[in-house]
Amino acid sequence: MGLLTFALNVTLDGCCDHREGVADNEMLRYWTRVMDAAGAMLFGRRTYELMEDAWPQVARDPKATPSNRAWAKKLEAKPKYVVSTTRSHFPWSNTHHVEGDLTRAVKALKKATPRGVLVGSPKLSAALQQLDLVDEYRFVVHPVVAGHGPYLFSGLQRSLRLKFVAATRLKSGIVALHYRRR
Repeated sequence: MGLLTFALNVTLDGCCDHREGVADNEMLRYWTRVMDAAGAMLFGRRTYELMEDAWPQVARDPKATPSNRAWAKKLEAKPKYVVSTTRSHFPWSNTHHVEGDLTRAVKALKKATPRGVLVGSPKLSAALQQLDLVDEYRFVVHPVVAGHGPYLFSGLQRSLRLKFVAATRLKSGIVALHYRRR
C-alpha cells in the first residue's frame, strides 16, 4: 500500500496561497523529483481547476522555461484523481473522478498505488487528516511572510505529532521539510 502525502508550498506565516512564494527553477526541480517518486496525484476540485487552467498550456509552450515544461509534461502524464461533488467530467489527460465514500475511495487508491499518492489541496487535505488518512507531509517553506490566508491547517481539530524525516535547503532560502505521521 502506498503512502498518502500532503505536499504543499507554504510561507513562513502558514499561508498556502499559490501566488505567494518563490517560483524558481530549483523549486520546480525539487517538486518534479517528488512527483516522479509518487504514483499519482490527488486534488480537490478547486486546486485541480487551477492546475488544469495553467499547466497543459505550459507543457506545449516552446517558450516556457525547461523546468516549467518538465514539470508540466510530467504532471500531464501522471495519473490525476479529483474529489468533487459538483463536477464529474475532467478532460485533462489521465484524470479520473473520485466517487463515493471518501474514506473507502482514498484507501482503495492508496492500495492500488504502491508508489504513493500526493495530495496538494488544502481543504481536501484537511478532510483527509480528519479521516486519519494522511501518512506523511512535505512542505516547501518559502522565505515570505504573506500576511494573509488561506492558512495551512485551518480548522485542525487536534494536534498532530510528526516524525522528522529530512530537510533540504534551496539556494533561494526555501526549505523543503519532510515529516511522517507517528
